[in-house]
Amino acid sequence: MLCGAPIGDVRDASPRLGEVLATADVIAAEDTRRVIRLAHALGVTISGRIVSCYDAVEGARAALLTDYLRQGATVALVTDAGMPAVSDPGFRVVAAAAAAGMAITVVPGPSAVTAALAVSGLPTDRWTFEGFLPRKGADRRSLLRELGGETRTMVFLESPHRLPAGLGDLIAAFGAGRAAVLCRELTKTFEEIVRGDLAALLAWATDGRTIRGEFTLVVAGGARHRPVTVDFAPAQAAATEAAELAPPAPASSPAADPPAARGSEQAEADGAGVGPTDSVDARVLAADVARRTAAGMPRKQARRAVAADYGVSRNDVYAAELAVRAPRAAPATQVDLPPF
Repeated sequence: MLCGAPIGDVRDASPRLGEVLATADVIAAEDTRRVIRLAHALGVTISGRIVSCYDAVEGARAALLTDYLRQGATVALVTDAGMPAVSDPGFRVVAAAAAAGMAITVVPGPSAVTAALAVSGLPTDRWTFEGFLPRKGADRRSLLRELGGETRTMVFLESPHRLPAGLGDLIAAFGAGRAAVLCRELTKTFEEIVRGDLAALLAWATDGRTIRGEFTLVVAGGARHRPVTVDFAPAQAAATEAAELAPPAPASSPAADPPAARGSEQAEADGAGVGPTDSVDARVLAADVARRTAAGMPRKQARRAVAADYGVSRNDVYAAELAVRAPRAAPATQVDLPPF
């Protein structure tokens, strides 16, 4: 049995949890001392065998607990708080038991993830749980870049000593104004819920206070944008006019045609089922790249930034640059004139 344990207030435990702790043949606990204290708080005595099952030993315990199940024993898996296997040990145990064909049941209980999501006031119709952000800054920033286009509400867990750095990287990825709610020590004596945007949460975390406790962070998803296409017609018309005014290019070096917009099949695939599309002039994209590079930004980085800002691909940005580029004038050809 997977047993949900209180995340703070022991009164949130169900009567069924107490019954299971009192009658199970084996209790697999993330912390054996804490499960004994939990049973005492619930007024029950554990009569079965208690074994540890924390992250470092879970793989080995999975085989042991599955053997107990094969022998007909009732096994209860309990983590320190919340539901086993949700950012806590338990996944390997469940996978091994399921692979062995063992029956698996659950004793539902509190969860910091759903509790924070419910109290956040942010959309809950669609959401994603991302767990703890990576410890290393480079890995954390890489993950957040992948989530840059996420439109669902996101739930993260964070430790006190990494909270300021994590909030800073979230701001870099999503913007300072993204709505967010920080939940600290849910259901415990010093529960605190901080609402605002990411900038406000970072200000709260860096105002000199001592940061303690466990944090669940709920971040609003990004806006759902309609697909964007690039309008090359004005730029290509200007390029055609410039080409007509320019001297003809030598036959040995024909001018390259600028790449066209994405084909109709690709455009149809990109916008399938989404509805009408927005359009941006290719000249606007090219001008924005030029403005950024003039300010000192590397061209590749400028293209990436423009693509992100306008919701188009980097290939479209590059094609826009080529489309507005005036063709080079043909080199002057020396002509031998006949003598007078």
